[in-house]
Amino acid sequence: MNAEKPAGSADEVVLPLIEEALRVGKRRVETGRVRVLVTTDTEERLVRETLRAEQVEVERVAVGRELAAGEPAPLVRREEDGTLVVPVLEEVLVIERRLVLREEIRLRTITTESTVEQPVTLRHQHAEVERLPPVSSGDEPAG
Repeated sequence: MNAEKPAGSADEVVLPLIEEALRVGKRRVETGRVRVLVTTDTEERLVRETLRAEQVEVERVAVGRELAAGEPAPLVRREEDGTLVVPVLEEVLVIERRLVLREEIRLRTITTESTVEQPVTLRHQHAEVERLPPVSSGDEPAG
């Protein structure tokens, strides 16, 4: 029972189809600004420190004593006052060889302290942060 009707007949119903499209985008919106000001302060200070220096005083003491047969050579030794004694030996050829203690070298350590003052510059930085309102679209800064 469906009878075909010719196209364009009065009983024909046209249904329009609608489609919606979605386009998503984003844009940057300024919500506020800040201004940061950094300042540097300098301060001169006098630094005082004690420095230590050591120097060695050398004293040569002539001994000129011949060692007895079989006597061992003297060793390096430290005296009670801290002096380091280094024996200097010489072999002398006579008819026989004998060990002769020619001299001792005495090394004494002398410690001195001195106070040194020197100016030193110290720097301190401070930051100030200031909140600013956002720039409206017509007020965009150039550059």
